Amino acid sequence: MKKIKLGILISGRGSNIQALIEACQDQNFSAEVACVITNNSEAAGLKIAEQAGISAFIVKDKPLDAGKIHEILVQHKVDLICLAGFMRILKADFLSKWHNKVINIHPSLLPSFKGLNAQEQALKAGVKITGCTVHYVTPEVDAGAIIAQVVVPVLPADDIQSLSERILVEEHKCYVEAVRSIAEDI
Repeated sequence: MKKIKLGILISGRGSNIQALIEACQDQNFSAEVACVITNNSEAAGLKIAEQAGISAFIVKDKPLDAGKIHEILVQHKVDLICLAGFMRILKADFLSKWHNKVINIHPSLLPSFKGLNAQEQALKAGVKITGCTVHYVTPEVDAGAIIAQVVVPVLPADDIQSLSERILVEEHKCYVEAVRSIAEDI
């Protein structure tokens, strides 16, 4: 089975990177992680990549060195870029080089609650359901074509933390299934 190569971009804790790495360790999964790139030298996801034996790179931030990111991805023959808590906006010139090859996971049912603090936005809006969305990345934040979504009910006792935790559990499954679906279509 030919496996596509993933480049995962992270900024923080790395729970979605952990889910993707674990999925890729299955011989029958149609993707493998080629490299991990972060803009944050303190990102917990770096340790996850190191423990899995995956090449990890720290790129200059403020301004983000998108040219270096592109170079690393090309060097590792990446087929699909997965943003996993990557807290920087990728510019149009970078995205044009990787058209329909960059995906992201967002903690809401897009197009609702774009941007930061989606769980808080959902609670303030009083919605009864929210969830997570895997989508293609475009220059407009959280506006790309939707690949997959999972619904998560908003419970009466929910606060930001409890809702976020339940959404995160579904993110791990949804992201893996979206990558599987894309990989099998390539």
